[in-house]
Amino acid sequence: MRNLLIVMVATLCLGCSLARPVRAENSNGREQLKQLKIRQALERKNFKVQEKNRELSLKHQGISKASRLQAKHQMQRERREMREKQRDERQELKDSQKALAERQRAYGQ
Repeated sequence: MRNLLIVMVATLCLGCSLARPVRAENSNGREQLKQLKIRQALERKNFKVQEKNRELSLKHQGISKASRLQAKHQMQRERREMREKQRDERQELKDSQKALAERQRAYGQ
C-alpha cells in the first residue's frame, strides 16, 4: 500500500513538472510579462530585507566609518545592477514577443 502511494506521488510530481513548460509555451505574452514582474518584485523585496540585515549587522559591529561607507556604496552598486538586470530582462521579453509576433505575421500571410 505504501509503495503504491509513493509511486502515485512520484507520478503526480513528474506529471506536474512536465506540464509546466508546456503551459509556459502556450501562455500569451501578457502572462509571461506578469509572471516576470511578480518574480522581479519578489527579488526586490528580498534584496531590501538583505540590505536591512546588512545595515543592522554593520551598526552592531565595531567597525570604522570608512568601512561602513564602503559597504553602503557596495550595496548601492548591487541595487543598481539588480535594477539594470531587471530592466534588461523585461526588454528582452518584449523584444522576443515582438519577434514572435512578426514571424507569425510573416508566415500567416
